[in-house]
Amino acid sequence: MICVAFCINPDPVAATEEEPTETAASHKREERLRKFRELHFKRNEARKLNHQEVVEEDKRLKLPSNWEAKKSRLEWELAEDEKKKECAAHGEDYHRVKLLEITADEAERWERKKKKKNPDTGFAGYAEAQFRQYQRLTKQIRPDLQSYEKQREESGEDFYPTSNSLSYGSHVPTKDGIDRMVEDVEKQIEKRAKYSRRRAYNDDADIDYINERNAKFNKKAERFYGKYTAEIKQNLERGTAV
Repeated sequence: MICVAFCINPDPVAATEEEPTETAASHKREERLRKFRELHFKRNEARKLNHQEVVEEDKRLKLPSNWEAKKSRLEWELAEDEKKKECAAHGEDYHRVKLLEITADEAERWERKKKKKNPDTGFAGYAEAQFRQYQRLTKQIRPDLQSYEKQREESGEDFYPTSNSLSYGSHVPTKDGIDRMVEDVEKQIEKRAKYSRRRAYNDDADIDYINERNAKFNKKAERFYGKYTAEIKQNLERGTAV
């Protein structure tokens, strides 16, 4: 009976040793599960970030090639508008404030760019040459603001005519205005005469003009477009043109 009782009752010392073992195993299992949840969360975050980056990259690829330059330009214009509003609110001159913020290196770099820039790009076509001449002439005009204001007060609503206005063609220029126009035209004639020089006449050259002005035009056309029409002329001279 004593032996049976001893076998049935558990050893208290062994039970005490098994409890810390089970606690440590449970703690390790919980630690592994926590790390697994953290890794799972990080994987989902990385997947989400990768998807957002792919979407953004696809948007960037669909944008025009000069989108970055346009964006920078728009941001600069917005900053300039904000600066102008701020200066206007404080009663300051915007251009003066902007010049005060420019460093000496930037000013020197801009001056070098201005010196390198050539406004006259040479002859590119008669339309471009005429437009440059128009710009040069309009820059020389100095409007008389007092006469402008006086004429606007006298004309009233007819100063800005519409399709129903009857004052069209009634304006008479002043004598001073006519004199200025005549003086300007004479200066242009004098300038053209100073730079024009007669070329030597070649008796053996082909006559493909009807007057001197037409001859000058043909020479200019030959100088700029002759290399493109040389083959056509040769075919016409040989009679092999289609």
